[in-house]
Amino acid sequence: MLSKISSSLILVSFLFVAYTSSFGQGLTVPDQKISLPSTTENWNGLYLKLRLSDKWWWYQENHYRRRSSAENRLDFIGRMGQIYNRFGMTYIFTDNFEVTFGPTLVYNFAPERGNPEYVDSVLEPRFWHQWLLTQSVGSVKVLHQFRFEHRFKRPNDIGADFNYTDRWRYKITAYVPLNKPKMENKTLFIAPSNEFFFETGENVWNIFEENRLYTAIGYTYNNFMFFGGHMWTYGPTDLPGTYRDRHIIRLNVMYTIDFRGNRKPLTRDFAF
Repeated sequence: MLSKISSSLILVSFLFVAYTSSFGQGLTVPDQKISLPSTTENWNGLYLKLRLSDKWWWYQENHYRRRSSAENRLDFIGRMGQIYNRFGMTYIFTDNFEVTFGPTLVYNFAPERGNPEYVDSVLEPRFWHQWLLTQSVGSVKVLHQFRFEHRFKRPNDIGADFNYTDRWRYKITAYVPLNKPKMENKTLFIAPSNEFFFETGENVWNIFEENRLYTAIGYTYNNFMFFGGHMWTYGPTDLPGTYRDRHIIRLNVMYTIDFRGNRKPLTRDFAF
């Protein structure tokens, strides 16, 4: 049943993408694709989940992100990239399906801090909501995440205007336990994932925004999960016909607290 629901949701999402693919077609796109040299970044994240009742959770992410310097695109940490804060409330409909919604506040830093042509940091507010479906395939836990973001963003150029865009995301993640028969406490695991991003709105020349391939290695210990790994991204830039790719090292900690009187092991929901 879950697989049928997942297939239907994926189909609906991609039909929507096909329908909205005409957005931004007024822009002139060069015939020849230009690929920029690879760059590097480092993302550090703290995830917090508070179980308030049998049905409700508080969800929070805080990220500190750096990117390579202008002089050395392979140094990972040369410049500030973003400070990223996501908040939400999660409602659990069933053991295999939940919905989360809330605000996001992102601070985007200028490519050259101190340059008078740029605002040093710009706040990008968003509202987001997502569906999360969980299924088990033997000892492997598979997550299907559908995330929708409504963003008000602008570049760091002095005097630039805000634009409203919608972002549509689908991610599939597999949690593979290495030293236990299933995901539980003190489990060493590997978690490969693939996420597709699409964007619609004014001045969007390509509805495909990005693809992210991420392989994390992690360990669960009591209420903590430690995980990190390498992520490769590929997608278009704001300049029509020009594409970029990034190599990103991600290091993360997740902490969960169950405020119910009858504490239970939190082994079901590991989305990130």
